[in-house]
Amino acid sequence: MIYETAFVVRPDASEEVVSSIKNSLTETFKEFGAEVLVNDSWGVKTFAQPTESGLKKGAYHYFMYKGAGNLNAEIERKFRINENLVRHLIIKLGEDNKQAEIVKNYKNPNHTQAAQIDDEFGGGEDKDKKMHSKRKSCWFSAKKTSPDWKDPKSYSWLVNEFGKISPSRITGLTPTFQRRANEAIKRGRNMLLISYQSNETAR
Repeated sequence: MIYETAFVVRPDASEEVVSSIKNSLTETFKEFGAEVLVNDSWGVKTFAQPTESGLKKGAYHYFMYKGAGNLNAEIERKFRINENLVRHLIIKLGEDNKQAEIVKNYKNPNHTQAAQIDDEFGGGEDKDKKMHSKRKSCWFSAKKTSPDWKDPKSYSWLVNEFGKISPSRITGLTPTFQRRANEAIKRGRNMLLISYQSNETAR
């Protein structure tokens, strides 16, 4: 099975601490016979909202890997006892026979097509999404894409300024994509990529 995990390290953690966390994770992969497919760092981001302890920034790191499910329990255990971690997430992506497609679809959230469109055209894609909503047609179906928790730009338009998720009667999304969007938003909020209280996203 193919999984992904992302974790956020405290902004005051040294390079040695970050290396230790990543090396420990790599050793765990080897111990359980897992194969690392993607190893990526997203850099330091300002959280969409501060943590309970008042932290406002964190360094994001990402791994995609192929392995057995019992591996995740050990990863979870190590994450939970590490005081330098602010947030973490483990998600099942799909079966081994989908590996090529899953790896190909991975995008670093700092370099997505959505981000490029927003930068170049001043939010033109958001306008397109809203037009689809008015026509009650599903934007994700039309574009043959899907909301991705890693990229807040793919779902922040579905959250209003008060943090409420818009229902399908307003967004025009099919039930399937509305469920996927709701799931992506919840995961994004857990990882502090989008605020619980508004549609503000991490920077």
